[in-house]
Amino acid sequence: MKNYIKETVDLKAGAEVNLKGWVHVYRRMGKMGFIELRDSTGIIQVVCVPGEMTVGADILDDVRPEFVVSIKGVIQERGAKQQREDQLTGKIEILAKELSVISESETPPFEIVNEDRQANEELRLKHRYLDLRHERMANNIKMRHKVIHFFRNYLTDNGFTEVQTPILSKSTPEGARDYLVPSRLHKGSFFALPQAPQQYKQLLMIAGLEKYFQVAPCFRDEDARADRSPGEFYQLDMEMSFMTQEEIMDLTEDMFTTMVEKLFPEKKITQKPWPRLDYDDVMKEYSTDKPDLRKDKNDPNELAFAWTINFPLFVKQTDEDKFIGAGDTWGPSHNMFTAPKEEDVKLLDKSPEKVKSYQHDLVLNGFEVGGGAVRIHDIKLQEKIWDLIGFSEEQKKQFQHYLEAFKYGVPPHGGIAPGIDRLLMVLLAEKNLKEVTAFPLTSDGHDPLMDSPSEVSKEQLDELGLSLKK
Repeated sequence: MKNYIKETVDLKAGAEVNLKGWVHVYRRMGKMGFIELRDSTGIIQVVCVPGEMTVGADILDDVRPEFVVSIKGVIQERGAKQQREDQLTGKIEILAKELSVISESETPPFEIVNEDRQANEELRLKHRYLDLRHERMANNIKMRHKVIHFFRNYLTDNGFTEVQTPILSKSTPEGARDYLVPSRLHKGSFFALPQAPQQYKQLLMIAGLEKYFQVAPCFRDEDARADRSPGEFYQLDMEMSFMTQEEIMDLTEDMFTTMVEKLFPEKKITQKPWPRLDYDDVMKEYSTDKPDLRKDKNDPNELAFAWTINFPLFVKQTDEDKFIGAGDTWGPSHNMFTAPKEEDVKLLDKSPEKVKSYQHDLVLNGFEVGGGAVRIHDIKLQEKIWDLIGFSEEQKKQFQHYLEAFKYGVPPHGGIAPGIDRLLMVLLAEKNLKEVTAFPLTSDGHDPLMDSPSEVSKEQLDELGLSLKK
């Protein structure tokens, strides 16, 4: 049975171990060989003395970095001068008894042992399976798992139900460009990949589920930025019935604070409870609705969480900030399902620019890491909002399923959807979302690993009833 390297620290000197992993570093000193062996849990030094080995002494000259090897041996303590305090296994080593090569490796296109000699983005992503062997990258992916695992447990313990909503959905105007999927069985018709599970989670509230979440993949055909993944990203999608905006924010705040305390004990939250920032005030003071409130902006362990609230319900449509599908005048500040403040509903007819909303944005160190709102649960008000943002009658028909559901008793509801990728980017002090994502696209939206997007055969297009313009 294989032992993991992490397990060796709990074993006594003389204990026999069976290790399997990758050769991280290999060096020869005379007839002896020294292997730094790496697996998913750590690195340990293996001493290969031909006279002590029953198997494998004859291949010591053949071993190379990144070979996959099997090593059987015994634990022994390192000499006092050879111990490494910076390494989990730094006080012990393995005296090899048997060495065998499971799989050989060519010389990688970039160094694994020395990440400081970093390859360019294209090369790293083309060989992402090698890039993920870097300790930093592997740790980022593992921490991503821990954060998601924490959220799942926290929400489950607080009465939430995880539901997987469809990936193949319907194209409706929700602000970004859709990725479309042609149907073979229904030629001329298309599915759309969801920009977010927005409509489904609201329908779940109508279904009476009351508390829903999922770690949701979202797809938007947008231009890339350092803080925005092209193509797809993941968010912690949450929706709750019969909860006020303040209650939604309180629950989210407790969840995030507890997560930081448990998983990132080295980090300190600047202010508790998190400040509530009025949109107009924060724009006047900082010229942004996501200010960096850290006392020391050079401290990677300081976390300045805040809420920005009281957003305008509508924003002017511009080329830089355009809600795809809306008219030329107004676009929703958040989305078209966000409820206006009750006291401002009377302003919708004459002064829509003055209407405030129940939108709440979660801000962290100068980034918006989550957006949410209390939703509209009155269909007449919803249709009025659609009219104000310039939806045509044809566009409204795309929401027929939504209109139908609203006939059958809609609870007040709201939620939030923190972005997993952006949150981790900030928590791990990375400068780019790609550093916390296993298989991201390049900045121009392609995947050099799979060489996608790619052309498909004429036969596939014919089966779908499609042809390409030249």
